[in-house]
Order: sequence, then C-alpha cells, then structure tokens
Amino acid sequence: MPKAYVFTRYGGPETEALVEVDRPSPGPGEVLVAVRVAGVNPVDWKLRTGYLRPGETDTRTFPAVFGNEVSGVVEEIGAGVDGIAVGDEVFGNTVAGGYAEYALLPATITAHKPAELSFQDAATLPVAAATAYDGVRQLGLPAGATVLVTGAGGGVGSAAVQIARALGLRTVGVASEGKKDFVESLGAVHVPSGPDLAARVRAVAPDGVDGVYDLVGGEVLAEAATLLTDPAKLVTAGAPAPEVEKLGGARVQRARGTAVLDAVARLVVGGELDPHVTRTFPLDRAGEALRTVEDGHARGKIVIEVSA
Repeated sequence: MPKAYVFTRYGGPETEALVEVDRPSPGPGEVLVAVRVAGVNPVDWKLRTGYLRPGETDTRTFPAVFGNEVSGVVEEIGAGVDGIAVGDEVFGNTVAGGYAEYALLPATITAHKPAELSFQDAATLPVAAATAYDGVRQLGLPAGATVLVTGAGGGVGSAAVQIARALGLRTVGVASEGKKDFVESLGAVHVPSGPDLAARVRAVAPDGVDGVYDLVGGEVLAEAATLLTDPAKLVTAGAPAPEVEKLGGARVQRARGTAVLDAVARLVVGGELDPHVTRTFPLDRAGEALRTVEDGHARGKIVIEVSA
C-alpha cells in the first residue's frame, strides 16, 4: 500500500505519523498523480492545529494527509477531464493532501510542467508562488512604484519580491536580520523586522510606500498600513479578513486556476523567479521538513522528495 504523512487529530507534532493508505481513485474532474515532490508551507502545520482557511468548515476526516501542492506524473484521469493524459508531467494543488506517494488534483488547478522546469521547483509554485502572484497583481501598482513585502524571507515573500521586480516595481522587504543577505539577493531593500518597523521603512522610503503585501499580520500589518497614502493598496495573506479590513485593506483574492500556474512557471523558466529551494527531505522525514517551517527558520522553500 502507498505511504502518506498524516495527522490523526488536531494538535501538535505528536499527532503526526507516516502510515499506509489506500491508493486514491480520481472522481469527475480530478487526476491521480504519482507524486515526485511535495511543497511544504506554513498552512500545513496550521491546519493540523485546527486552523480553518477562509470559507472552510470543520469537516475534516482523519487521518488527514498533509500538503497542498505537488508535482508528479499523471497515473489516472477522472471523468470529464480534457487536455490532461496519463503520463503527463504536471503540478498543481491537491484535493486532500500531497505528502504522499499518490495525490488527487482538481484538473482546474493542475498545469503541465514545462520540460525546462524541474519537478522540485514546480512543486513550490501552486501555493507560495501563486499566492505571491495573486497578491502582487491585486495591488495593481504601476511600474516604478514601491511595494513593501513583510515576511520577505519566506516562501511566499521571496516569490512576491521577485514577481514585483519582474513587473518593474521597487521592493522593500521586511525580514529578520539573519535573512538580510537572502532578501537583498532577491533585489529588495532589506528592513529588519521588530518594533518601530515603520520608522526603519521610512529611513529607506521617506515618502512611504505605494503598496503593502503583508504575510505576517498583527502589529507588523498595523505598522505597515501607516506607511500608505491609499489604504486600499494593502493586501494580506497573513491576517484574517476583519483584521485587514479595519485598516482599509483586503485579503489576497486567490485566482486558483491553471492560468496562474502557467504564468508563474513561465517566470521560473524565463529566469525572473527562483523558488529558492533550500532544503529537501525524503517522505520518511516529512516531520523534520514540517518542523523546519513550523519553527519559523526556513529560508526560501522546503520540499519533500517522494520519488526520483
């Protein structure tokens, strides 16, 4: 039987286990993928704690497989799927987990992997890069404008900085002092995180900023909002909707479609976006991969290599 890394109930790391599961069967509009690589994201461990994403209801069944993005090779296709065939190399979002030897993907959020794109890089795109792309596009800033990205050293933040630069924006990235060299290597002006953030940003952007893409929430979001002349140019993927709406901003609106996946893949192939995969783990060490992200020390992207 195929293996998967799961959580057996809501809680901490003690709920996690590598188990054998039934091989899934694709339903209408779904494809079954033999997973090559799975991306690791903060939302993975947050879901284990009982966190609900906007629009979700608490209907999870256990054991629940971790993971929301994978790359791999199509094994089966469900009814009504067009344009995808068995043997195709693809990447996309999962129906119910991706830290597994097999995963189901909705065909509408699955894209063909370009030959020039590695399975490793492809697996990082459906959550982090696509979220970054959606948020930067939502801001709608003209070329030459300045955008502030909080949490710029993480998977979404580092992608947002690069995508903003590809669109001709000046970027200021907030991250810990330990990530200074990394953030600057992306082409952003680094500002250390911590108290009095707004003052440090004004030291490098005296007139404030034209847009903010927040990936942290809380006090960081509140301080960043004071740097804007137009509160509507505040987008967050790091805070609940009520928290950002009271500041005049909005949650990132996810497009969740093949077109966005194709767009971010083209950016990687064109050399404008580097997913910066910094560590890889095998499936039997998925817990270590998750701890690396959960502890907040990850730089760039962490992935799980399921098969060669």
